[in-house]
Amino acid sequence: MPRYDFRCRSCGATFELRRPMAQANDPAVCPQGHPDTVKLLSTVAVTGSAGGAPQQAPGGGGGGCCGGGCCG
Repeated sequence: MPRYDFRCRSCGATFELRRPMAQANDPAVCPQGHPDTVKLLSTVAVTGSAGGAPQQAPGGGGGGCCGGGCCG
């Protein structure tokens, strides 16, 4: 289940809630009971492959900054 970060406008507390995606934009109440909260923009980092093993770049690059051989 996804986690969503919220901040209370009344007391400034930052907290997270786990809820289904269908409820992502539903109002949230802070742990101190204040109803005036705002959902924070979260960043998500997705790495690796579906199997969990890191993928290797195809060989034959040639080096340089982009691996394409154009930079020497």
